[in-house]
Amino acid sequence: MQLVRSLLFDILIYVWMGVIGIACFPAAALSRDAAYWTMRTYARGVIWLLRVLCGVRTEVRGPIPTGPVLVAAKHQSFLDILMLSDVLPRFKFIMKKELVWVPILGFYALRIGAAPVNRGKRSEAMKSMVARMDKQSGDRGQVVIYPQGTRVAPGVKAPYKVGAAVLYERYGLPCVPAATNVGMFWGRRKLLKKPGLAVLEFLEPIPAGIPMREFMNTIESRIETASEALEAEARGDSA
Repeated sequence: MQLVRSLLFDILIYVWMGVIGIACFPAAALSRDAAYWTMRTYARGVIWLLRVLCGVRTEVRGPIPTGPVLVAAKHQSFLDILMLSDVLPRFKFIMKKELVWVPILGFYALRIGAAPVNRGKRSEAMKSMVARMDKQSGDRGQVVIYPQGTRVAPGVKAPYKVGAAVLYERYGLPCVPAATNVGMFWGRRKLLKKPGLAVLEFLEPIPAGIPMREFMNTIESRIETASEALEAEARGDSA
């Protein structure tokens, strides 16, 4: 039965994307605020469906960043993107370039100022990411970057890349690390959604101005330690 509910959920979130994305397109094309409203409403609808159909509850912990800040987040699932979109008032994702061509999603991502990068070409990715952010100096909001560069399943180790440190140093922004355990309930390319409490946790901010190497070591240590603790908490709840 859980598999059937998960399949129905997958179908409905794409239907919901089509309905709200098309209905709000004219307003979003004229107003960035309308684009944000559409994306946030979509995220909240998906989170509601996930709870009702699949029994996956969500919880956000820690102070939510509201001003200009870099958010370095653990990425395990589409769910952490949705949770960030729900609570951050002016989010802008550093995202892989291929997503620009996804119908509806690509338009809205670009409309709010997301920065697409080519992950296969490191130097080109850095230049395009910085160029895109330079154009938005007056409306930076919360810049969300996944420092590992991709979704990483719970329990899997993957290196932290330098992109977060480049943005941190260039723009002099404080950084809020964010940990999560959402991949334990909604895994990458997994149809089955497992009931439980999916948590996104904002951690202690890192002030601007520390050396890049120290910054990289700090975000990795904080994010990995906190994510492992959330995963252990989830295993304990399901035991």
